[in-house]
Amino acid sequence: MQLLYQVESEISRIVSSLQTVQYADGSWRMCVDAGPRIDAYMILLMRSLQIGDEVLIGRLAERIAMLQTNNGSWKIYGDEDKGNVSATIECYYALLWAGTHQKTDENMKAAKQFILSEGGIESSSLLTKIMLAVTGQFPWKSHPLLPVELLALPSNFPINLYDFSGTARVHMVPVLVLSDKSYVIRADGNPELSDLWAEPESRPASPSIWSEDSIAYRSILDSIQSGIHQLFLMPKQVHASAVRRAEQYMLERIESDGTFYSYSSATFLMIYALMALGYPKDHPVIMRAYYGLRTMLCQAGDKLLMQNFTSTVWDTALISTAMQTAGVPPHDPSIIMAGNYLRFRQHARYGDWRVHNPDSPPGGWGFSDINTINPDNDDTTAALRAIRGVTTFDPYFRESWNRGLNWLISMQNRDGGWAAFEKNTDKRVLAWIPIENAADIVIDPSTADLTGRTIEFLGRYAGWNMQSDNMRRAVRWLIDHQAKDGSWYGRWGICYIYGTWAALTGMLAVGVSPQHPSVQKAVRWLLDIQNTDGGWGESCKSDIAKKYVPLGASTPSQTAWAVEALIAVFQRTTPEIERGIRCLLELGSTDDWRTSYPTGGGLPGNFYLNYHSYRYIWPLIALCKYRGLKH
Repeated sequence: MQLLYQVESEISRIVSSLQTVQYADGSWRMCVDAGPRIDAYMILLMRSLQIGDEVLIGRLAERIAMLQTNNGSWKIYGDEDKGNVSATIECYYALLWAGTHQKTDENMKAAKQFILSEGGIESSSLLTKIMLAVTGQFPWKSHPLLPVELLALPSNFPINLYDFSGTARVHMVPVLVLSDKSYVIRADGNPELSDLWAEPESRPASPSIWSEDSIAYRSILDSIQSGIHQLFLMPKQVHASAVRRAEQYMLERIESDGTFYSYSSATFLMIYALMALGYPKDHPVIMRAYYGLRTMLCQAGDKLLMQNFTSTVWDTALISTAMQTAGVPPHDPSIIMAGNYLRFRQHARYGDWRVHNPDSPPGGWGFSDINTINPDNDDTTAALRAIRGVTTFDPYFRESWNRGLNWLISMQNRDGGWAAFEKNTDKRVLAWIPIENAADIVIDPSTADLTGRTIEFLGRYAGWNMQSDNMRRAVRWLIDHQAKDGSWYGRWGICYIYGTWAALTGMLAVGVSPQHPSVQKAVRWLLDIQNTDGGWGESCKSDIAKKYVPLGASTPSQTAWAVEALIAVFQRTTPEIERGIRCLLELGSTDDWRTSYPTGGGLPGNFYLNYHSYRYIWPLIALCKYRGLKH
């Protein structure tokens, strides 16, 4: 009973804490920290546009400098081996151009030494090379990764722009323009980075910004060229049409705050691409985009950080659901306020998702506060969970619920699973494009986390079960994609704990037996990886290795995922569950690296996300599920 008393006390503490930070519009707004790279890009952009806000530049530079490690490097997650050469190059560059640091500073000399020891600028990632090329620090290759003429091909061609994932597409369009123009911006004070080449004498014939060609890659290019020839236009006409379409594509997807698709990274690239097309630095579109980027700033304690996107819809939906799980009734003002916030952010506009799903009207939700055209399945189920209780007494919410549910169902892939943003965007040949982690970037396949969370919602909140063909196909997809050790890979969280939690809770919610071999195999895996302190923790290295890599410590969100999965299977308390609960209680009063370790997935090998809300949401739900067991 002592443990239950502690659980009840912790539930009350978290709920009370969350209630005090709800905004007047009903939302919860917490930071999404993607590390120092977005901070660095903002400094580079401000210097490129010659915007002299030295206070902002200084504050961003201060946070970047604070995150440097003892060996001179910057990391994208705490236990990354040695450091990250791309992040280190970008942070080094930003601090120099900010003017807050000099090459002769000891920390900068250490950073340079690390960069050179890891292969220099030549060994950096594609996105780093693009940012360096735009600012004159890396040569554009004579031929692009993909020809800009790709944009002239209609969506019914064998390979076209809409075969790429939405997140890849909005970054790729401005990059194709920049590459086509070999654009370099000239700006005062740009530091010279030629001393970061590992082999300076080879620089004139330096390794290309793109990886070397392969047979599979050549087949992609040949397919695109074949499509171009079928347009029956002169090459100059095709090229001019493609460039116009690129410009139109970007302009049509600018959100009300001026950002491109509500992503900072895409907006940075769009600004440079528009300048490559002749837009002056002070053009209204560029200035609106810049001020839109400023809304991505987030205060975290005494530090200011740049977010790659805001997570307001996501956080608001999850927190509202967690509070209702804790016993806050649907008619409570905080829940109704959150519901109204979410209802007014349900999408009414068609987006790119319509290309592969033309028959469904809009009805989903996006991730960010100002996202109106890029919905995703995870935010849609999160929002629907949050408003479910309010639908019982408010007809406006019932209408919103029906539109969201219909859109979600329409997004099921032909293979039975659900992807993140779009439907049937899984052309595997595109994974042969020679960029790092191409399969994780350029396509949007079904994933265990999206499929599991979607059927968990449909089973628990919409009453679906295995009598439905949709659910049988989804469960079959999950069983077919279970790893040999019993786990599932989760794309948008870290990583195998996340995917296994989502798959297990989803399968059980639609009626799969706890005794099913797949379920039992997953349970054995979860119990095998439990830490000695009772919790669970997984390294971001798993996302790169594509196998489970232990963190060596327990985190709040990963422990909560594992505990909730075990509770869903056993429906009673066990010694392992109780040890997990005790670990959650201990972590609740802790504020160290374990509580800020990134457990959100972004771009594998490049960006991982520390959602500041996760240390509250997932432990609260797990504690409430434990409280509801028979003791």
